[in-house]
Amino acid sequence: MTRPHAEIRSDVIVLGAGIVGVSVALHLQMRGRDVVLVDRRGIGEETSYGNAGLIERSSVIPYGFPRDLWTVLVYALNRSADVRTDWRFLPHIAPWLWRFWRESAPERLQMAAADMLPLLERSVIEHELLMTEAGILGQLRRTGWIGVYRSQKSLDQAAKSAVALESYGLRFDLLDSKALREREPHTSEALIGGIHWRDPASVPDPGGLVKGYADLFLRRGGRFVQGDADTLQQVGTDWTVGSGSSEVRAHDVVVALGPWSDTVLRPLGYRIPLAVKRGYHVHFKARAGSMLHHPVVDVDGGYLLAPMTRGIRLTTGVEFAARDSAPTPLQLARTEPLAREIFPLEKWIDPQPWMGARPCLPDMRPVIGAAPRHQGLWCAFGHNHQGLTLGPVTGRLLADLITGKEPFTDPRPYSIERFASRSRTFNPVM
Repeated sequence: MTRPHAEIRSDVIVLGAGIVGVSVALHLQMRGRDVVLVDRRGIGEETSYGNAGLIERSSVIPYGFPRDLWTVLVYALNRSADVRTDWRFLPHIAPWLWRFWRESAPERLQMAAADMLPLLERSVIEHELLMTEAGILGQLRRTGWIGVYRSQKSLDQAAKSAVALESYGLRFDLLDSKALREREPHTSEALIGGIHWRDPASVPDPGGLVKGYADLFLRRGGRFVQGDADTLQQVGTDWTVGSGSSEVRAHDVVVALGPWSDTVLRPLGYRIPLAVKRGYHVHFKARAGSMLHHPVVDVDGGYLLAPMTRGIRLTTGVEFAARDSAPTPLQLARTEPLAREIFPLEKWIDPQPWMGARPCLPDMRPVIGAAPRHQGLWCAFGHNHQGLTLGPVTGRLLADLITGKEPFTDPRPYSIERFASRSRTFNPVM
């Protein structure tokens, strides 16, 4: 005779304890819902752990596919630190890349920017609200970030692009070599200038931020259990998911599993063109007496240095490879010498590099909202490079939709139904 499972009942199950899932859980809790947060690991230990810590208010134009042939060739031949492609994976990712290229046409890119703007405009505000509630507002750094350049040509091009964004109300300062050294005294003369984007904020420990939000959720009566999202099933009007010898049951379930979201939705009949852009980081000690005051992006070098609690974090660009294939931190090997040219780094702090996967959709918009063919099934994933940035604002929007409150913006651009008319199935994650 099979022993019956213990049952954990709630109003909502949130699958995924990264920044998006925790933010959704908190906002639902604020609206009076009893929520159980479920993850196979701990809180904030997957993609949310290993990013640059930026709340990127200034990225009003999504990260699109390059349109000029020369850049495409450089990327295709793996000649840039910005992007690396595992050639064995190319047949799988090629259809997705083709669609990404089409969606990056100037007119479509502007439409994506318009659709994303309502979320980005509230990104720092929503983090500030949650951090205040959680008692961790002191973690918020309102220093912005600085893009630095090694050649006058690239600086001039960047300045021209920055001026074109003035209509979005963004604040930025153009820095010559002297002004750059005033803001970052320990950067080297290899940098000839930069652009200081002043609207974004940052945090010194992204994984710790997620845990801080989760602590607030738990203090207010929320529950967290380790469980297997692959066991999700609909039973009558409820949803259930397994957690050890227990079963969690609720009327509503939110899929906020980042790069694993499609693996749960596919058995339910949803074919989402979700791909991953893998990335790496490692921490360094700074040379005695040296400090970095802002996150710094070496635009020509293709990497970012950020001052973190643990040390100076070097994060890489994009790697197109199978989500679960073995790490290949070649971009770290290529960018570390470049980073040492501009800032006095000492030895690694970490025993080995960290690797994570950014969940990306080819039209550069996340999925936020109801799944149309299943009552009580909701989605919040696919935030491209901006999961940390958009976690809290996504939580607010989805909680409004679930509880029937008037949302602060039109949610239709983020609907999963925009993929329903596509007859061809892409499965680039592997």
